[in-house]
Amino acid sequence: MIAEAGVSGWRDGLRIVMIAPPWYDVPPHGYGGIESMMAELVAGLSRRGHDVTLIGAGRAGTSARFLPTYVPAPSARIGESMPEVLHAAMAHDIVSGLDADIVHDHSLAGPLTAAARSVPTLVTCHGEVDGELGEYYRVLYDTVSMVGISEAQRRIAPDLNWAGVVYNAVETDSFPFREDKEDWVLWLGRFNEDKGAHLAIDVAREAGRRILLAGKLTEQMEHDYFEEHIRPRLGPDAEYVGEADASRKRELLSAARCLVFPITWEEPFGMVMIEAMACGTPVVALDRGAVPEVVVDGVTGFVRSHAGELPEAVEAAGTLDPHACRAHVRSRFDAEVMTAEYEKIYRRVISGLADPTEGSMSLALPAN
Repeated sequence: MIAEAGVSGWRDGLRIVMIAPPWYDVPPHGYGGIESMMAELVAGLSRRGHDVTLIGAGRAGTSARFLPTYVPAPSARIGESMPEVLHAAMAHDIVSGLDADIVHDHSLAGPLTAAARSVPTLVTCHGEVDGELGEYYRVLYDTVSMVGISEAQRRIAPDLNWAGVVYNAVETDSFPFREDKEDWVLWLGRFNEDKGAHLAIDVAREAGRRILLAGKLTEQMEHDYFEEHIRPRLGPDAEYVGEADASRKRELLSAARCLVFPITWEEPFGMVMIEAMACGTPVVALDRGAVPEVVVDGVTGFVRSHAGELPEAVEAAGTLDPHACRAHVRSRFDAEVMTAEYEKIYRRVISGLADPTEGSMSLALPAN
């Protein structure tokens, strides 16, 4: 059921159903960028007076009413198709019994059920939008509206049914700020060749800096990559410290001289970059995907075209102001900023209005 509009417009509180992927709790205990972002969005929407229902796997961990599919979350089966499909089917069954103004889906298979409901479905695309995934979203064009998490992502497939672009965000104050940094550098992420952990080791070694690596290592492809490309590179100056939970992640990010982010694909965002900067830690990264939209070159880090340019940038990172890093996150990537932007899009989609930025592709960064 769609909310009724009065003389002054939409009532203040919307009824929002949020669908998470099936793999991790919201918020996650360790790896889980999507789930971290969703937890912040749910909290922000609740503070603004909206009625939020979260459909996901695992245990309740937010202020929203939580309706689970899998308990516990099938994290060990990530990469398999059946948990995703069954989760989508169960979520659709749950949604059918709810009164909602809009469904906000963050899962992969869930949007397939959008055509069967009368209220609009908004999909945040957290991954690729080219190849088969791009075709998937094109087939769904008339049944879902889409939100991109960067302009870089939207440029790859400008013909999809975009409702806007909203950057992922963190609660800035939940990350400890530290002005005095230690002399080692950090890589944090998932052990996949596209994430460039092997390059990070090479860069740190060339710069004469010790590197700590903290990352997800559960899927077979991650183990294969680790054994072939990471383990042979480990040594006294390159140490794998395991997968970091929320507390350990903050300790590492706040203490590191810089975060090394040498991605080798067009990553649509990269949560770890804003998490690092929230701690006052600059980011040294390759110019791929959304990196230029997230990192202000020469202010909150260094963005370079080639891996060979990164060792010098690692050294220069020590000259950057940690306060500028944190201020950048607070102004552009704080949860309150993200929540306000999603709220605008919800109301626009419910009203059937077009994206006002369509065709302009302009969400310019403000002056720092």
